[in-house]
Amino acid sequence: MKLTLALLLCLIWVATTQAQEHPAVTAQPNSVFVSADGKYEAAPDTAVLQFNVSAQEDKAKAAFDHASREVDQVRQVMRANDIDPKAATIGRLSVQPVYDWKDPKHKVIGYKVSTDITLKLKDFSKIGPLTEQLADANVSESQSLTYTLDNMDDAKSKAVEDAYRHARASADTLARASGRTLGDLSYASVDTFENMRIVAPMMRNFGALAMKAEAAPAPTEQFTPQTVNVTAHVNALFSLK
Repeated sequence: MKLTLALLLCLIWVATTQAQEHPAVTAQPNSVFVSADGKYEAAPDTAVLQFNVSAQEDKAKAAFDHASREVDQVRQVMRANDIDPKAATIGRLSVQPVYDWKDPKHKVIGYKVSTDITLKLKDFSKIGPLTEQLADANVSESQSLTYTLDNMDDAKSKAVEDAYRHARASADTLARASGRTLGDLSYASVDTFENMRIVAPMMRNFGALAMKAEAAPAPTEQFTPQTVNVTAHVNALFSLK
């Protein structure tokens, strides 16, 4: 009895999930409903470099001053690579107490100040030197690199156009196979998806490794960024003549 009930609930869940994934379209006479996928692939035009700066001291003011000095080093690295510090954005700034969890009273033993910095680059040749110098300066706990398109909406539109062409071609084939002529589009729904190209975070100890192997190229050097792929799914209802 329990097994039967479990199977019934599972089937209900699957049916509900499928109903959410595919829009319910009322069948209409003299019509054809089709679904198709489309895609648009392009080389990225923007690199998004994200890194974290943090400092911990006994006093909150000391931790804040320490973090300020490290962020100033970031500005110096950016200027050394002909990048205006104003091009970088800060997502958050936090000041948190650090507790001694071994102490029953959870005594505060220090304060940690941290901030997230994001920098968008159009010149990919600056990525290698910038990430290496940030690591050498020992100011960034971690770094992550993402490649994307600046105008993602335009890429999505092209993916939708490709999906619609496939959908209309399928509908036209069905219409001709049944001896009918394809009419106007009477209903459509669209979903778009984009991939995220992320290079694994480079941790803080990378700077020490780079100093030991000065002749070694930067992790991103001599590699080509992966393309950005945008896909679209179109459901379309056409009339038949």
